[in-house]
Amino acid sequence: MSVRAPDAAGLYVHVPWCVRKCPYCDFNSHRLPAALDESAFVAALLADLRAEHAWAPVPRVDSLFIGGGTPSVLSGAAAADLLDGIAGVVDLAATAEITLEANPGAVDAARFLAYRAAGINRLSIGVQSFSDARLQALGRIHTAADARAALRSARSAGFDNVNLDLMFGLPAQRCDEALRELDAAIACEPEHLSWYQLTLEPNTAFHHDPPSLPAESEIAEMAEQGQQRLEAAGYHRYEISAFAGAGLQCRHNLNYWRFGDYAGIGPGAHGKRTRADGRIARRTKRRGPADYLSASGAETVSREWLLGTDDLVIEFMLNALRLVGGVPRSHFSGATGLPDATIAGACARAIGRGLLYDTRERLQPTPLGLRYLNDLLGLFLPD
Repeated sequence: MSVRAPDAAGLYVHVPWCVRKCPYCDFNSHRLPAALDESAFVAALLADLRAEHAWAPVPRVDSLFIGGGTPSVLSGAAAADLLDGIAGVVDLAATAEITLEANPGAVDAARFLAYRAAGINRLSIGVQSFSDARLQALGRIHTAADARAALRSARSAGFDNVNLDLMFGLPAQRCDEALRELDAAIACEPEHLSWYQLTLEPNTAFHHDPPSLPAESEIAEMAEQGQQRLEAAGYHRYEISAFAGAGLQCRHNLNYWRFGDYAGIGPGAHGKRTRADGRIARRTKRRGPADYLSASGAETVSREWLLGTDDLVIEFMLNALRLVGGVPRSHFSGATGLPDATIAGACARAIGRGLLYDTRERLQPTPLGLRYLNDLLGLFLPD
């Protein structure tokens, strides 16, 4: 069960602060302090990265994703210091895709200019809805006008690779309303659209006090008709909820879904790395911002473990089977070090239920398998 370390990896940076915690959010996010010491935070991130590099050398980084939380609470100067510092620790490829998540209520035109000057070349803007009433119900701090203004500012700053996040299946939402909001997103002409269903995750305000959501049949209609509209507009579905123009898929997320290596730094960040001995390990960092900042370097690690056979199988499938086109069948053994026989029985059962295509060349979910992904994944769980 030995794997050759890849030549390139991703790097994820977690910024844990938000102006306000949204009631549907289950990410590691915390209220923004009145006075954020950006210099101390950047220094902690770079110390974390140096410790990661010492533990297992980080290969060439060809995708970097700054997520949160709301990374756009950081100033342009802090973003520049962060990227300069990263390039001083690891080999950050000149052609790397460098994404920053931004919320329309936490950015301005000058900040976008500074981000672009710092080297960020892709933005992911959390619009979520083009209805002011629904934005308010979702706990967002921006309006639909703010979202459109943010996109205009991004274009003016020189960003030519932008993703918009948009949810459907919102409280009391009808199919025609969801499609109108999708049309509004398409009209903004982003290069990439994340069109995903609102779910009530544990440990969120919505989970404890659930809103009234549309019926499953209505949500299924939203998903189906939305996919048709996106395809007609030139956005091709390559992952369950990701749509992009030709050649504009998110490289960083594709690395996750193809079970690639990535380092994670920042409060609550996690990574997946191939060690020198060929074993695959995961690491997570301390979740609380204060706890993380009080630590130093390797002390930020909260847990580290090796993936066994059962973990490798389900984690590989959890990622790869989200891809509409799947992955080559041979990629399973190459990425996990496990023989194909490990999954042969589960694949046969999935094919028999119409959840996987009957092919020896690829592990590819059928439309039914994508729709009922949890059922498909369940077949790969240990008995």
